Amino acid sequence: MFAKHFKREVHRLLESHWYPRMFIFSYWEQALRGERYQDPKNLVRFGSKAYSQNDEDGIISEIFNRIGIINMKFIEIGVAEGLENNSLNLLVNGWSGTWFEISKEECEKIGINCKHFLSNGSLKVINQKISPNNINQLLENVRDQEIDLFSIDIDGNDFWVWKALTAISPRVVVIEYNATWRPPSTTVMEFDDNYQWDGSNYTGTSLKALEKLGHEKGYNLVACNFSGVNAFFVRKDLCGDKFLEPYTAEKHYEPARYFFSHVPSGHHSRVGPVIQY
Repeated sequence: MFAKHFKREVHRLLESHWYPRMFIFSYWEQALRGERYQDPKNLVRFGSKAYSQNDEDGIISEIFNRIGIINMKFIEIGVAEGLENNSLNLLVNGWSGTWFEISKEECEKIGINCKHFLSNGSLKVINQKISPNNINQLLENVRDQEIDLFSIDIDGNDFWVWKALTAISPRVVVIEYNATWRPPSTTVMEFDDNYQWDGSNYTGTSLKALEKLGHEKGYNLVACNFSGVNAFFVRKDLCGDKFLEPYTAEKHYEPARYFFSHVPSGHHSRVGPVIQY
């Protein structure tokens, strides 16, 4: 009888929001106490979530604390319905920019979810498939602007889009990597214009390949987030001694902790009119 009751109780806790939140946040807290994260230049220790999928919001905020902000401009490619991405927190805090999203249905949801920002002109949404072949043409109108943040999450051809990008040189780049391919692997999925992620680990690029590409384009790899999803690059002319060296995949690689992405951190996301007081 006790065993059956215990099993039911465990099942109830596992299905609730609170149990996984308590467990994973405790795990996260304990992990960040490790020696690896004690250097004050290590960005992982600043991770936190407002509207990002994982802890990207806090890392992005700390990067700009260190290098400053020029004009509060962002461009993000792949934003789904607009309530969980790497630039929404910036938008809420007075930034402006452009979102590119391939799905017409998701763009319609953005029209509802973010109607305030669309109506006041701080957000522009473009329903467009992004590829190495059209990225520079689509960004021609911002070629002369200093873009503070460029984020790309298209589940596959991200490496090839960044490689092709010449229209702008953003100050900060956030891009997904495939944690399956650990350093020193330089593996990259071949470009496939018809690729659609099938939920497998055949996708994207290794962190080491991104490190090498970043170096070629004038960027240093300064961090990965704790869940092992996103890599953060800062333009070399802005780094100084502000970030943890060496700027290598071996130094900054975080393993896949994808369970971190599926735990709600509070109430569901919703945005509306706000002021900066």
